[in-house]
Amino acid sequence: MTFPIISADSHITEAPNTYLDYIDAKWRDKAPHIVDAGERGDVYVIDGMKSTISMGLVAAAGKKPEEFAQRTKFDDLHRGGWDPEARMADQDTDGVSAEVVYPTVGMVVTNHPDFEYKKACFDAYNRWLAEYCGAHPDRLLGCGQTAMRTPQEGVADMHAIKAAGLRGVMMPNVPALEDYDSETYNPVWEAAIELGLPLSFHIVPARDPNQRGSRLNGFLGVIRFNQDIIGTMIFGGVFERYPALRVVCVEADAGWVPHYMYRMDHGYERHRNWMDPGVQLSKMPSEYFSENIYTTFQDDHVAFRSADQMNWRRLLWASDFPHSDSTWPWSQDVLTEQTEGLSAEQLEGILSGNVAELYGIDRETLVPTHRLAS
Repeated sequence: MTFPIISADSHITEAPNTYLDYIDAKWRDKAPHIVDAGERGDVYVIDGMKSTISMGLVAAAGKKPEEFAQRTKFDDLHRGGWDPEARMADQDTDGVSAEVVYPTVGMVVTNHPDFEYKKACFDAYNRWLAEYCGAHPDRLLGCGQTAMRTPQEGVADMHAIKAAGLRGVMMPNVPALEDYDSETYNPVWEAAIELGLPLSFHIVPARDPNQRGSRLNGFLGVIRFNQDIIGTMIFGGVFERYPALRVVCVEADAGWVPHYMYRMDHGYERHRNWMDPGVQLSKMPSEYFSENIYTTFQDDHVAFRSADQMNWRRLLWASDFPHSDSTWPWSQDVLTEQTEGLSAEQLEGILSGNVAELYGIDRETLVPTHRLAS
């Protein structure tokens, strides 16, 4: 049994010129850029945001935890983060044939309070990403970004993303107008279906000012944020109106899905009178989740063990390269250990077939890299 293993969530490391050279001229003086922060090494600075992004942390694949905080210069990072030719060797090392690619600095820019600034940064990123992925379009499937200042502008962004050859759209967790359960976003869902673009909600680093406990406790909040978006869309009737819409919950793990579906159904059965006026669901909430929501995960062994308790055809494995949570370069070892007990059909689907179907990946163009015991 051979097939190409495909990561449904990997990342680039924005090159020093990603924003400086690709952003509209009026924003060039405020474009995100790299500075030498002394003992911290190189960091990305974003105008209007207090936090900086340490390069040593975001591109720490293959390192031990105690090495994450070491002083790191950009040139010391995995070159494949910004060089598509070097990325081919990184994929080969890990036994991965292709990757769906998300930003790194762009994840933080998603939290910027100025939507006009975000729009400028995301346009620059999309231009750079199209060139990066264009070098190997069969093996690098880029997800463009939209600021979603208005639904109309979001639709225009999606058309531009499609025209640039990118394969999906990373949505901001918080749009500028209303929320995603509002019918004002109907044109966005219609465009996504028409263009065949999966819409992704990727976890984004953000510290809640009301967070309790240590900073590490906040690390667990990323799962809840994505759950809130999913619940907003399901209980808001988005998938009732648009059953063909495909939404990807990215990097928030998947082992929680069976209980979450149960809890949604329980709440709906007992408290459906809390639904907003005018919203009617013809199916149970778990049915919308099972059909319309895809979830990516790295080394969440609970997800593999729970595959029979959810729609495993919506489960997507990912390596998260080159971030600190990445399974690179040990993905084959991790998968050998964690996939024991899966059927051959489930194994092929979760590691390859499901993501290929979602993004329209022609697996015939990829070299099989599956080295796991069938």
